[in-house]
Amino acid sequence: MTALDDDVLLRDAYANDRQRVFHSWSAQAALDPVVLAGAAGSKMWDADGTTWIDFTSQLVNMNLGHQHPKMIEAIKTQAEQLTMVSPTFANDQRSEAARLIVDRANLGRDGLPQPDRAASPHGDFAKVFFTNAGAEAIENAVRLARGFTGRHKVLSTYRSYHGGTMLAVGLTGEGRRLENEPAVNGLVKFWGPYAYRSSFHATSPEQECERALQHLRDTIVAEGPDKVAAIVLETVVGTNGILVPPDGYLEGVRALCDEFGIIWIADEVMAGFGRTGQWFAWHGWNAQPDLITFAKGVNSGYIPLGGVVITEAIAASYDERVFPGGLTYSGHPLACATAVASINIFEDEDVLEHARHLGDDIIGPALRDMAERHAAIGEVRGLGVFWVAELVSDRATRAPRLSAAVAGACKERGMWPLAVANRIHVVPPCTTPDDVAREGLEILDAALAAAT
Repeated sequence: MTALDDDVLLRDAYANDRQRVFHSWSAQAALDPVVLAGAAGSKMWDADGTTWIDFTSQLVNMNLGHQHPKMIEAIKTQAEQLTMVSPTFANDQRSEAARLIVDRANLGRDGLPQPDRAASPHGDFAKVFFTNAGAEAIENAVRLARGFTGRHKVLSTYRSYHGGTMLAVGLTGEGRRLENEPAVNGLVKFWGPYAYRSSFHATSPEQECERALQHLRDTIVAEGPDKVAAIVLETVVGTNGILVPPDGYLEGVRALCDEFGIIWIADEVMAGFGRTGQWFAWHGWNAQPDLITFAKGVNSGYIPLGGVVITEAIAASYDERVFPGGLTYSGHPLACATAVASINIFEDEDVLEHARHLGDDIIGPALRDMAERHAAIGEVRGLGVFWVAELVSDRATRAPRLSAAVAGACKERGMWPLAVANRIHVVPPCTTPDDVAREGLEILDAALAAAT
């Protein structure tokens, strides 16, 4: 294709999009999408040369940033060797990706062994079932849990998002599930901890944790402990507010699961692979789940990939019986090649350490400073490169203030934010240079001054 052809396609992209592309989670007539022409690192631009700092990581998945040369080279190399192989065959990239993922799942905080954590009664992590994305990972994790326990019910929180397939959106607690109901039966909701807007009228993080765990226990008992197969939790709630669990909560969930024989599924689709500064967000606490779902950051979305990391006993339970599920593209070699490249880049370039540095030394301090100076910020919270500023119209009542005006002011100044309801999520790539992160935060500061 010639440069002229490229220009023509780019010129026609908007018209073709509006005429032919059906977008997700949208009223189609209201859309006015920007046509992106290119991106590199933590920045993106349109055909006119307007550039924005990408504080969204697209959908909180481009943890390594745009167009990382080693990721592009991995795709090219694998494409020249083998572009597709059925899941019935073995493949070197799939095998290596599984080994790398399992090895890192079995580590702990800061990539070190964590022998004192509350372990799963089902052993260490042993195998990976590959999917195409996070929703399919959730689907298959629930299938594994139901098959292993022989139970049907699955618990999840109201403040959650787990995907757009019928089971995953049924597990989702936020409003997007409502127009998809009735979904799959046997799904039960409960309230997780959220100290700033406590459902439990708690006065401290410790009390919030205690009351949230009691509420979860009461829910389990009311639903019949012998009927509950799994509890699905985003380790750090993502789309619904970057809610960092209070110390002791995940340990308490582990204890309840052990008491009642329930499988704990940690949804790490958004929080995993560096977003919180850890390989997996749950590594920041002292309790191990039984199953981990992942996607997004495993290869920064360069090619669709997700999966479930499975503990020894759950995996072994299917040694002599057929697992009732499968996907044509499970462990696609191009996708797995990018996962292998990504994990190696994380280690070669100290990405986890840099993510922790961004959170501890740049993003966290800057947001807390803004909260001191801008009355529109009710609370800031986060870990690593996973932060939120929650906007309010009145600090005393904590009445929410919609974030659209602040988001627009950010875009006008050259930073593209992730705005959800009354929140600005600060989620740039984990590799964002310090000066670019500071520039984006300065734009947010100016936008808050202009729009609130």
